[in-house]
Amino acid sequence: MPLRPLPLIAMLSLTLLAGLSAPAAQAQSKREQAAVAVLQQRMDAAEKRYRDAMLAVDEEAAATATSIALAEMKGVVDACAKQHGCSVETMLATYERLLRATPQFDDATAEDGNADPIDESDLDDVDVPDSANAASLLSEEGQRFVKMVQFNPAVQAGIRRWLTDMRPSLMDSYENYRYMQHLMSPAFKQHGLPEALLFGIMAKESNGKVHAGSRAGAVGPLQFMPATGRRFGLGNDGSGFDTRYDPRASADAAAQYLTERMAQLNNSIELSLAGYNGGEGRALRVFRETGGRSFWDMDVYNQFPAETKDYVPMVIAAAWLYLHPKDYGIRWPRVSARPAAITLSQPASLYQLTICLGNWGSRDGYLRALRNLNPRWQPGDLLPAGSVLNATTRIAWLYRFNCTRGKRLDLAQQLMASNVQSALVRVGDPIPAGAAATAPAPQPAAPVRAPAKPKTYKVQRGDTLGGIARKLRCDIGDLAKANRLKKPQYAIKPGQTLKLDGCG
Repeated sequence: MPLRPLPLIAMLSLTLLAGLSAPAAQAQSKREQAAVAVLQQRMDAAEKRYRDAMLAVDEEAAATATSIALAEMKGVVDACAKQHGCSVETMLATYERLLRATPQFDDATAEDGNADPIDESDLDDVDVPDSANAASLLSEEGQRFVKMVQFNPAVQAGIRRWLTDMRPSLMDSYENYRYMQHLMSPAFKQHGLPEALLFGIMAKESNGKVHAGSRAGAVGPLQFMPATGRRFGLGNDGSGFDTRYDPRASADAAAQYLTERMAQLNNSIELSLAGYNGGEGRALRVFRETGGRSFWDMDVYNQFPAETKDYVPMVIAAAWLYLHPKDYGIRWPRVSARPAAITLSQPASLYQLTICLGNWGSRDGYLRALRNLNPRWQPGDLLPAGSVLNATTRIAWLYRFNCTRGKRLDLAQQLMASNVQSALVRVGDPIPAGAAATAPAPQPAAPVRAPAKPKTYKVQRGDTLGGIARKLRCDIGDLAKANRLKKPQYAIKPGQTLKLDGCG
């Protein structure tokens, strides 16, 4: 059916209305566009401040500046959500991209250091059944621990030891564990075991040092013997690496082992721990011979060696302190432990990374964290460019900041290249007493002409002034002065010819 033309008066009315409304609509659109443009300018400025901060000299100042820039971006996103015509998705994309690139400078633990140490947000991607969540496990097992501490002087003595002479070991154990928590705790939760028990075992066995070993041959964070490890899937993985050193694999094996022991020993944590330390055969034999009596029964207790008698209450004491730090005045170390990965932009060892990373945000630096998270590598192994290392968001940020360019990288490379033997001077073989009178007089050696020293050097791709100074034995200050290079970058480019004043 053909459309009928509008009557002339209707057409005139529509034209008049359009003419009246167009300026208002156009004016409103311009106001919206101006407001959106201002927000975009704020976002661009904040992003520039963030990127400038990443090039700063001082990492503390950089951390402060990046935090301020991210706060400004969040404010822009909030304002954009209230501004008609502003694309929140576009603004949010910039904010989220930079947020992911920024380390978590605050631990999940509360400011007073006494919050529950379990950070469920770190484990969101782990398939843990609801029946094994931390709240249900810890409330149930917590009551059991309460009874042990209240009525058992042996456990109370263990708490006393952890809080006095062994307090530094307890603090180290917690800090080391926090870096590996996302690797180790899921296995215990999936097997219905409390995470606190895992911490107690690890603290007593190795203080959270993945490469710990005993004279008896037990190794790894949870100290598996070779035969026991093989029963639960640990050992040589075909590449020469022993997976007893792997935090995830060893925690899974320990969870299986303890589940098996508790099924045999009437769910007794004490006897299961006694089996873990003193041998499962002994624990099962004692359990059967005594009719399943408690570990603390004298007839049971005295059948275990002194080491096991010490081990069981010390593990339980460490687990209890993990659950209730506030009651004992414990302030756990603050650890930024959110997982991240580093892809090496150039060859490096864990030792070199430890030097260039520094210890910002950590009392002792990051060697232990890097070793625990990358147990396959020895700390002196030179890893090729492109190697991917497990780390944290803070370590990854410090790597980009200090280990990909600049003076800290040059210094780390110089220190790693140093050789004690090169500092030693051999004067000559000692002459036996009384032989000096009969020995023929030494003939003067023919003079050796030293090679001519180069006067210039042509910069190659990848060279830095620090690297050139080390290679040609130059004083970097004299070298920079001779070539009019300014601090702190000492910028040079491939093909540039440098005068080698101050070299020799």
